[in-house]
Amino acid sequence: MHSLRFRAPIPTTIPTRSFRIQVYPQPRRFNNRKPSWPSRNMWKVLGIGGTGMAVYYVAHLEEAPISGRRRFMAVSDREMEAIAKQSYQEIMNQYGSQILPPNHRYTVFVRRVAQRIIQAGGMGDMKWEYYVIGSPEKNAFVLPGGKIFVFTGLLPIVHDEDGLATVLGHEIAHQLAGHHAEKMSYTKFLQFIQFLVSFFVDPSLVSFNRLFLELGVLLPNSRKCETEADDIGLQLMAQACFNPDAAIGLWERMSKGESNINMEYLSTHPNSKGRIENIRKGLPSAQQKRQDSDCQQEAYYLTQMFPNYRVRW
Repeated sequence: MHSLRFRAPIPTTIPTRSFRIQVYPQPRRFNNRKPSWPSRNMWKVLGIGGTGMAVYYVAHLEEAPISGRRRFMAVSDREMEAIAKQSYQEIMNQYGSQILPPNHRYTVFVRRVAQRIIQAGGMGDMKWEYYVIGSPEKNAFVLPGGKIFVFTGLLPIVHDEDGLATVLGHEIAHQLAGHHAEKMSYTKFLQFIQFLVSFFVDPSLVSFNRLFLELGVLLPNSRKCETEADDIGLQLMAQACFNPDAAIGLWERMSKGESNINMEYLSTHPNSKGRIENIRKGLPSAQQKRQDSDCQQEAYYLTQMFPNYRVRW
């Protein structure tokens, strides 16, 4: 976001010395006349700018996969690729020495669960990478482009492959739905609006304007993306023959460390109580999707190929 500097206001009083200043009266016909060009130009700029922004916004609306939700998308694949590379480099600089080897049982466990969800989502043609970080943080995420990171501190909470499928289904759903690009698009668009508004608003109100956009637009959009990722992730894990009922237990365990004070409107994520209620609503359709999938053959394949597949903590 560009920082704007504003000039100091011009003093309204001019200091004078003790000599007398002669003031000549203006001609009568100009006494009550006020210049009208500033307001006309301001409304012209606002009208043209507002119309241009509306056209630009509508032209960049598209449907999100699976949910069909209309959303604003104005970030190119090249931009997202650059952001992903930078984020990946920062993560590797911080945690590179703590990444477990590819043949470690935790890494193998994460890769097997993730691959089933990826295949269910029809994203097998992407070049996915799997990293397990030996750290007590209870976190997991997927960078744009398909780099999956899971911290070992999260594994005792997921308990088994169904719990891990809940987490990875949610994170892979972000990739499938393009939520990273959506959030970046809204941020860029609102920064441009804020830039225009700053020309017509008192500088002291710029911080308030930024807070209004953050609480009124960016955070609600982020929570909407998180809820959508929960819905899509539930469908993905069910289609991959994981038990969607495990999502309830996972979020109940995750909620134990949360504060009882509901400050959801200040957060990028919905609280666990709200998530659980939303997941319960989506369970019937997820269970039906699991029944429609050929899960018996999938279970037989896993039993034959990976007899020690189930991992529990």
